[in-house]
Amino acid sequence: MKAPPVHYAKSGDVHIAYQAVGTGPLDILMTPGSTSNLDLYWEEPSFARFFTAVAKIGRLILFDKRGTGLSDRIALAATLEERIDDMRAVLDSAQSSRAIIFGLSEGGTMGILFAATYPDRTAGLVVYGSSARWTRAPDHPWLPPREETLTYLANQEREPTFGSKESLDAAIAAMAPSRSNDAAFKEWFGRLGRSGSSPASRLALTRFNMDSDVRDVLPTIHVPTLVLHQTGDRDVPIESGRYIAKHIPGARLVEFPGIDHIFNVDPEGTTVVLREIRNFARGLTTPSGADRLLTTVLFTDIVDSTRTAAKLGDQEWGKILDQHWRDARTEIARFQGREVKTLGDGVLATFDGPTRGVRCACAIRDAARSAGIEIRAGVHTGECLVSGNDLQGVAVNLAHRVMEKAGTGEVLVSSTVRDLTVGSGIRYRDRGQSSLKGIEGKWNLLEVESGY
Repeated sequence: MKAPPVHYAKSGDVHIAYQAVGTGPLDILMTPGSTSNLDLYWEEPSFARFFTAVAKIGRLILFDKRGTGLSDRIALAATLEERIDDMRAVLDSAQSSRAIIFGLSEGGTMGILFAATYPDRTAGLVVYGSSARWTRAPDHPWLPPREETLTYLANQEREPTFGSKESLDAAIAAMAPSRSNDAAFKEWFGRLGRSGSSPASRLALTRFNMDSDVRDVLPTIHVPTLVLHQTGDRDVPIESGRYIAKHIPGARLVEFPGIDHIFNVDPEGTTVVLREIRNFARGLTTPSGADRLLTTVLFTDIVDSTRTAAKLGDQEWGKILDQHWRDARTEIARFQGREVKTLGDGVLATFDGPTRGVRCACAIRDAARSAGIEIRAGVHTGECLVSGNDLQGVAVNLAHRVMEKAGTGEVLVSSTVRDLTVGSGIRYRDRGQSSLKGIEGKWNLLEVESGY
């Protein structure tokens, strides 16, 4: 089948390739797994049939993630923050204000973060064959250990097998075993893999996924959610789908028989997924407005401000303080944040991405140091309640408590921020677990060390 026209959305300095197919009362944005190529998709009949069927439910918007397919190639794997920026850019370019976010495999992680961060643009969330993390943890014992991934990376760097017959056979066995004897499909799948990404970008993606983790994000999702998973999926075990559904409030889990990670290569899997998406779309209602969303919260505070003010005098201290506010507001704007309010000698600001929040905190710290003062800062990403121009919720309190644990010139973050900034180049020093006043449990805090 002939591929639809390819369009490009601009996301920062990167061009993101996308297609829009069909018409309907709603839009469906499909976030792909690790490999995609918009042109090659349509050469495989099972893919073309599935896309055509979805486009009858609503307008289907497909895209290649940055670094893959027809989108701009990049040196390193993109962060989750950059990827959801790309999703938003595609929706903007396609003139879509709200869409069902349909995340496949690794794309499910992107969909989860997008739905939590932009509930006003998410009509509903569908997650298929995905996982909240990709290596073993105490609550994910069914996944391979991190050490196994490190061994794989070392072997591939020493003796690459990308594009080989052995590599293709292994990929088919994991992702589409029901088509393992289909020579035409195997030939197409091999071309899709080679054209979807390069050997270096595939390894960079594997490194990224090794530490990617959105478990803390799941409880913050408040849009209608459908989780789909094949019980015999050989690439992502069914337990991962069950975990996601259990931890997203109100999510509905649909398990169905099958062994293919790529469900649409199997007619029975395709039938189930189409039926469930169709029913899910019919049941959606227009929300009254999002008042809870995932937000990165930044608190700053000037260290020893009272003593410094007494030493300098009111007039000189006033000049320094005015300059500090100007610098802080400049940096907040540069990193696309929003100043909520000033609090004594500090500022409360929010960001729709944790990497921007961390980098802004460091920039404010450096500007203050140049002006002869020191600050401390705390950053946390969590669910916030939006009340007019103000912000409330445990995440706000937690960010403030994190700041209180910071020493002179330090930027401390929660482990949630660390997990969501994987691939950003920011490096942290583990400060261990701390009790935070008024916050239940122990919290792992980390100091921003470099790479910001």
